[in-house]
Amino acid sequence: MRHAIITAGTKGLGKKVTEQFLNQGCTVTATYRNDDQQAEKLLQENAHLEGRLHLVQADVTHSSDLVKLVQETIERYGRVDYLINNAGPYVFERKKLADYTTAEWDEMIRGNLDAAFHLFKHVIPYMRDQQFGRIINYGFQGAGAASGWLYRSAFAAAKVGLVSLTKTIAFEEAEHGVTSNMICPGSIAGEMKEASISESKQQPDPATPVGRSGTGEDIARLIEFLCQEDSDMITGAVYEATGGIDVIHRYR
Repeated sequence: MRHAIITAGTKGLGKKVTEQFLNQGCTVTATYRNDDQQAEKLLQENAHLEGRLHLVQADVTHSSDLVKLVQETIERYGRVDYLINNAGPYVFERKKLADYTTAEWDEMIRGNLDAAFHLFKHVIPYMRDQQFGRIINYGFQGAGAASGWLYRSAFAAAKVGLVSLTKTIAFEEAEHGVTSNMICPGSIAGEMKEASISESKQQPDPATPVGRSGTGEDIARLIEFLCQEDSDMITGAVYEATGGIDVIHRYR
């Protein structure tokens, strides 16, 4: 039985990804940072799965927590097939780079870039032994073009660095049957993070060319596809799931 590690997998986009893997018959280790109620709710919702879901409290900015995460996973399930780096700290206050504190900068880099490195280091020996692995990182709309992002500079810098890391891993680990890809969600806010595609279609959104908001299910379905055994030809890719926003050059 394939096993997935999903960081921040108990709510928002991560919850939909966790549910997608469980629905496909996988076992899952999902992390949560401090929302005990959401974690307990997810466990209760999946109590019938008889131990196929394991939750670990972890802060991805702390490398020691990531060591514990992988150790617990191996002790319980003996393998790691999918690493989904869903967690990523974010500074919601709009501020220019010069106004960031050192602590804020460090949190953005540690949580969005360093965490991916540390988890990669801990899981790759198992993926190499299996000759199979799927690594999925998250970016932001336009990350593949190394876009700047006003008032979000630290977050953007970490994610753009992660684009390069994603591609390097894809090349270096291809001989071991390991793929590495990035998905870049568009604007998926509030309840839409845990919504289904059918629910989104009931609430038209003229801001997107496809006419509806993105959802957690959209992201989960894309991740599932990239993680399939026969998706091995897709590696080092950056996928934008934005509903067609900004795919046309609008300047004349």
